[in-house]
Amino acid sequence: MEASLHSYMKVGIVNFMAFPATGKGEGPIIESIEAIAHDTFFGGIELTTMKDPEVRAQAAKLLATSGLVVGYGAQPVQLGNKWDLNSLDPQKRRVAVDGMKACIDEAIELGATKLGLLSGPYPGDEDASRAMGLLTESLAELCEYSQRQGGPAIVMEVFDRTIDKKALIGPTSAGVDIAKALRPQYPSFGLMIDLSHLPLQFETAAQSLGAAKDYLVHAHIGNCVVKDPAHPAYGDLHPRFSIPGGENGVPEVREFLSVLMEIGYIGAGKQNVVAFEVKPMGDETSAAVIANAKRTLLEAWALL
Repeated sequence: MEASLHSYMKVGIVNFMAFPATGKGEGPIIESIEAIAHDTFFGGIELTTMKDPEVRAQAAKLLATSGLVVGYGAQPVQLGNKWDLNSLDPQKRRVAVDGMKACIDEAIELGATKLGLLSGPYPGDEDASRAMGLLTESLAELCEYSQRQGGPAIVMEVFDRTIDKKALIGPTSAGVDIAKALRPQYPSFGLMIDLSHLPLQFETAAQSLGAAKDYLVHAHIGNCVVKDPAHPAYGDLHPRFSIPGGENGVPEVREFLSVLMEIGYIGAGKQNVVAFEVKPMGDETSAAVIANAKRTLLEAWALL
């Protein structure tokens, strides 16, 4: 593809993954945001909780100045607190929903336009249908809460059901079922598909994106390790592209972009976000892993 990729999409990055020291709401949050804000390759950034209100205020000011499109990733907060939006226990589900409302409040403070989240764990075949209904109820409450405040769109990320996160959502088809139920009342609700998760879901880009195309509002690109359980990056750890033993590199990113173009998510004049979700492993540096991601995307784009 000879045209600039930036005229077909907005390139984002999951900041708390690229700078993992910030993932629990502490650490060099402002410094990491500055690193992305100063890099014109990026048009979007995804952040998570910030424990210090002063840091949040400083981050909000920096983000407003940067011109970056801001997303809020609630997934680390959910996983860290074991919040289950489809719990069969009403009290546990209430804790999860109320906790997510606090995340929405933070997202509004940061100027986020989307809030990403995941379902709770898969409860087993016997309770799956009930859990789907409870998840739909939880998400509807969160959509309503955010909508009333002019807050971010609620976006559900599709994870794996059998290897790492073992989430209810789960296969892309299950995410589509939820989106179909919510869209009539909450048209901003949508799905997030992550290239990193497709091998863990045992789905191809064509299968997943094709199924989700009418509800796709966000996309991630990254890598994973599936074949070797002894590998230090086994599971859903988002190692750099083309790591030995990994699943995704230039060819897989090219295929993912190709399908995104086919379904109309990216295209000439469009500015939908395609965000890197990559994490340094061992003694790797954030800067080197981010540079690897940029090179991978540029090489994949050149092959389209």
